[in-house]
Amino acid sequence: MSESSHPKPPSRPPRQPRKGLTSTGVRKAASKSDRSRAREFAVQALYQVLVGKNDVAAVDAFTRDLAGFSKADSVHFDALLHGSAEQAEQLDALILPLLDRKLAEISPVEHAVMWIGAYELQHCLDVPWRVVLNECVELAKEFGGTDGHKYVNGVLNGLARQLRELEVAADQGAAR
Repeated sequence: MSESSHPKPPSRPPRQPRKGLTSTGVRKAASKSDRSRAREFAVQALYQVLVGKNDVAAVDAFTRDLAGFSKADSVHFDALLHGSAEQAEQLDALILPLLDRKLAEISPVEHAVMWIGAYELQHCLDVPWRVVLNECVELAKEFGGTDGHKYVNGVLNGLARQLRELEVAADQGAAR
């Protein structure tokens, strides 16, 4: 018998899995650091504070009972949740000049993520500014709206230039 007259489709190499990422580009849980997990729990807790006006201590206790919390850096979680909640007005004052709309028009998820970013840029100097931005963009991708991560990135990038001016300049000078 002769071969079929239909042309054979070109063969392509098998698709390579994206290690550590879900189909939407978000990091898989297994590839996340303890601090990344702490940020995830903190953004969820801060959302409850922002939207539900819930007591921070009650939100803290509730969050610690959630599945997977034991894998998070609880000290970093404490700093992010309590620090952001206690310094909410100061963090909003830092963020507000960089916004192109009223703070009330910002999604509560993006607001919580920006609090985390502003807090880390100001108080967690052991975390490089690029890591802070990357982690917050990942949080906004995972929990926020479709393009919320782009907005968060723009705001926090501007904030990094203010709060970590020397670090940003040195980093950008090294990249040239």
